Amino acid sequence: MSYLADPPESDPDVELLYAADRHRLGYVANYTRALAWRPSAVAAWAALNGAIKSTMDLRRYELATLAAARRLGSRYCSLAHGAVLREHFYDAETVTRIAGDHATAGLSPADAAVMDFAERVAGDPNGITAAEVEVLRGHGLSDPEILDVALTAAARCFFSTVIAAVGARPDPAYETALEPDLRRALTGSLD
Repeated sequence: MSYLADPPESDPDVELLYAADRHRLGYVANYTRALAWRPSAVAAWAALNGAIKSTMDLRRYELATLAAARRLGSRYCSLAHGAVLREHFYDAETVTRIAGDHATAGLSPADAAVMDFAERVAGDPNGITAAEVEVLRGHGLSDPEILDVALTAAARCFFSTVIAAVGARPDPAYETALEPDLRRALTGSLD
């Protein structure tokens, strides 16, 4: 569901996008329905996002993405990436703590610094200083790894902005896939 009408499923490119979602998710995501009007843009986004993720540890990617999504106020992306963290890396209580205050959630200092940096990239990229980059180096991140975090957060800015602008609503599947307390933690302050 979004502000846009669904494109015609009879379009072969739209049909392919929908089939890919059904195969991967079991349903067509609301963001896919909205973006399917421009399949080439969806393909370009998938290629960019895939290139960014390909050089990163998935857990770090998801932590950085969640931090950027929360900073941007994106309910959809917060739910989606909180769900990945819940499914693959942490229990519900831990993801709830991460969403509430990652600095006190029991993450490693490096992971907390990554989330801090991703928030800054999403909220005030022009204010980032060399000292903030040095903090990441101090936690053992290489320059390419720091760039990965910046790319992750900046890409989330693009995607979250587009889906918000067209009114893509979080998929109903998050209502059943995530525990109520976790859903509230991921979206509560974003309502």
